[in-house]
Amino acid sequence: MITRLSLSDFRSYTDAVIAPGAGLVVLTGENGAGKTNVIEAVSLLSPGRGLRGASLAEMARQGGGGGFAVAARLGEAEIGTGALAAVPERRQVRINGAAASATSLAEWLSVLWLTPAMDRLFQEGAGGRRRFLDRLVLALEPGHAVHSARYEAAMRARNKLLAEAGAADDAWLAALEARMAEHGAEIVRARREAVAALSERLAAAPEGPFARPLLALEGGEEPLAAALPVGRARDAAAGRTLAGPHRTDLKVRHAAKDQPASLASTGEQKALLLSIVLAHADLVAERAERRPILLLDEVAAHLDPRRRAALFERLDAGGGQVWMTGTEPSLFEGAAGTRLRVADGRVLAA
Repeated sequence: MITRLSLSDFRSYTDAVIAPGAGLVVLTGENGAGKTNVIEAVSLLSPGRGLRGASLAEMARQGGGGGFAVAARLGEAEIGTGALAAVPERRQVRINGAAASATSLAEWLSVLWLTPAMDRLFQEGAGGRRRFLDRLVLALEPGHAVHSARYEAAMRARNKLLAEAGAADDAWLAALEARMAEHGAEIVRARREAVAALSERLAAAPEGPFARPLLALEGGEEPLAAALPVGRARDAAAGRTLAGPHRTDLKVRHAAKDQPASLASTGEQKALLLSIVLAHADLVAERAERRPILLLDEVAAHLDPRRRAALFERLDAGGGQVWMTGTEPSLFEGAAGTRLRVADGRVLAA
């Protein structure tokens, strides 16, 4: 767990130091006070662009020096990330004082989140569900970040080469396609195994107040070693690669109603997401021997009192560190843990 979190020129904070305890960490305050900024900072301590998917320049405090820093203590280890004012769009990562890659953060911390923006996850395009899926996979296999990054880099290079009329180099294209096939196969394998393990755990879970989801993968699993060479002309015309794991979708169904999650009510969709996240946290604790840190933004406001009580009980029983935000302290009655109040760019003990 995080025992100390420090922010410098990050979003609405000039500087802040937070010492959360184990278990639940509840941040309350008015809308716009900066609660989500705190948990966004935590989300940056893992690979990727955090829970908002923002650029580094957006994260730097307006009126600040142009850079920012987020650092955390995990037991005896220190990890941190940020950007320098001189190169505001180049992410910097340090682990125990030494420079490191962003993908290496997955070896130290697993972070998963639910935000209000994800309430439409089942209505919108496959991209959001795919990112959600990869966050689940990453917590089980830290190497997934490396395979994903190398696959994307090879695909971008291939797309660029195909777009340059008359510049296509068959040998270079073949090398890029071989790299995509290699890393793409690992991405497909890791996703399949994660979904299978998660489905098994969900099926074995006792009936409770949260809807039971059924998970399946759709598309993007064709063997690329054969598909990419024959698809060059098609991909060049389309301006993008039309085969590969970057086109996979995570399909979710409401088990009890036997219907797609997209047809469920807003409350049922939130419950389906919570079921997935809670089962995944248990799976990671079993497989990786560490629980992921959960970031639940405004989650209590969308649940009725019975489901809120069940959620707090489940989180408390599961252990691990869970950061939650809300406007009203009354939403978290019955939830034990660290209580913090956010106001005027400060984080104070509630």
